[in-house]
Amino acid sequence: MTTTVRYVLAKMKPGVSREDYERFERQVDYIFCEQVKTIVSYRTHRITDVGEKLAPIGWDYIERIEVTSRAAYERELAEKGKGLLDELYSKYLDRSYTTSIWSELVEP
Repeated sequence: MTTTVRYVLAKMKPGVSREDYERFERQVDYIFCEQVKTIVSYRTHRITDVGEKLAPIGWDYIERIEVTSRAAYERELAEKGKGLLDELYSKYLDRSYTTSIWSELVEP
């Protein structure tokens, strides 16, 4: 079975505090993701340092989302996640800088 992981790079909107965003992550996003059946694991990481090629973009966080299936995850997120995503981007994150990377584990 293939391990599929989505990484999401995110940048906060100007004026949003790290404390407010991380509170939202703990109190809302983590709880929501626990209820999404296609998510195996979900964690948000604060970016503390990047290489010089990534530095100009200024991403603040990276999410690691392991899913059972990309297609099933995208369907479930479209059904259940609209309200959460609307709140996330209206209050905390700059959608124009958000980007994701899909990956499959290279088994040893």
